Amino acid sequence: MGTALRLAVGVLVVAVVLVGLLWAVQRRLVFLPGGSPSVGPEQVLAGGTRLAVPTDDGLVLEAWHAPAAAPARGITVLVLPGNAGSRADRVPLARVLTAEGLDVVLLDYRGYGGNPGSPSEEGLASDALAAHRHLTVDRGLDARRLVVFGESVGAAVATRLARERPVRAVVLRSPFTELADVAARLYPFLPVRVLLRDRFPVLGTVSSVPAPVTVVAGGADEIVPVEQSRAVAAAARSTPVEVPGARHNDPELGHGPAVVDAVVRAAG
Repeated sequence: MGTALRLAVGVLVVAVVLVGLLWAVQRRLVFLPGGSPSVGPEQVLAGGTRLAVPTDDGLVLEAWHAPAAAPARGITVLVLPGNAGSRADRVPLARVLTAEGLDVVLLDYRGYGGNPGSPSEEGLASDALAAHRHLTVDRGLDARRLVVFGESVGAAVATRLARERPVRAVVLRSPFTELADVAARLYPFLPVRVLLRDRFPVLGTVSSVPAPVTVVAGGADEIVPVEQSRAVAAAARSTPVEVPGARHNDPELGHGPAVVDAVVRAAG
């Protein structure tokens, strides 16, 4: 075997090993769950309580409920988080929404916040369906009084939920067109479109959501380019709410006035 051929074979072997490794560990790169919160909801949310949300595949997820401050609007906001952290990180959002008279449910997916299981696209979709069922069936909430709020990856989960179950309205914060579009931008040297196991096709789903959809995007989002969020808004036949200069994890996009106003308007 000539030197050039040996080198080519060696490069091929290394490439195959790297691709195989990426295939095996990719969900650890996509999903970054926070551990069990060190505090309870009653310590950080006025009137906060724990909810036990059973899933179809036998898991029981913990969520937090924060009741509306008076005067209550009779609307519940189900918060479907992004790919990192836990429900404890969304407490500031819950506080500003409850101050507007909205009930808030902070859901943690499987594998997040001390919950059992491992996250995946189908797993997160199942968890959102379980939360919807728990609220509308077990707790008797009229689905017409349920607003779904999804951030980043959670925007994909919210879009799919609202396509499959009735809701009052949907607010998508920093939605991407699909996960592969974000991954290809972050890892241009890898064949991510071939390798990704979880697709989250927001752009291909949002147009079939019957409820009103509002998109909130950061003008300087370094993770999800604002152009992707604009495309999602266009597919949903809505005008995006853009926060100039805001990056993906800035407080303005987490719980700032533009986000709060979008949710309040969606609640009606």
